[in-house]
Amino acid sequence: MPNYTFTVNGKSVTVDAPADLAMLWVLRDKLGVKGPKYGCGIDVCKACTSHLDGDAFNPCQTPVSECDGREVTTIEGLANGDELHPVQEAWLEEDVAQCGYCQPGQIMAAVALLKKTKNPTDEDIDAIENVCRCGTYFRIREAIKKAAAAMR
Repeated sequence: MPNYTFTVNGKSVTVDAPADLAMLWVLRDKLGVKGPKYGCGIDVCKACTSHLDGDAFNPCQTPVSECDGREVTTIEGLANGDELHPVQEAWLEEDVAQCGYCQPGQIMAAVALLKKTKNPTDEDIDAIENVCRCGTYFRIREAIKKAAAAMR
């Protein structure tokens, strides 16, 4: 099997894996990174949302070969040491999580949105396609707005 080298949460890693192995399984099974969750495996629920070179991507549908030489950030790499990212802080302040399963993907999608849109509208936020089966969408929206204000 070929080797692939890339950065995960600031650390260079090399894995031996088939070229078509989904990055989600590389992260979870080979590297022990458990933040990105398996939900559907077909890029619908987006529970696995992470960042590839700073942009949101879904590792359940991205082969490891596409990540070679690139930078992957998961929820574990979002905080700066003990200092949470403003989106993580807002999530806690707005008490967003119920079951919490989708929250890493929700947070990573929100961070990607705020990187591109400093003052998101409800429509911008609603365009995030991550599924929350507990239905905390109102609190998600409020947390994103709070984080946006904190980041301005």
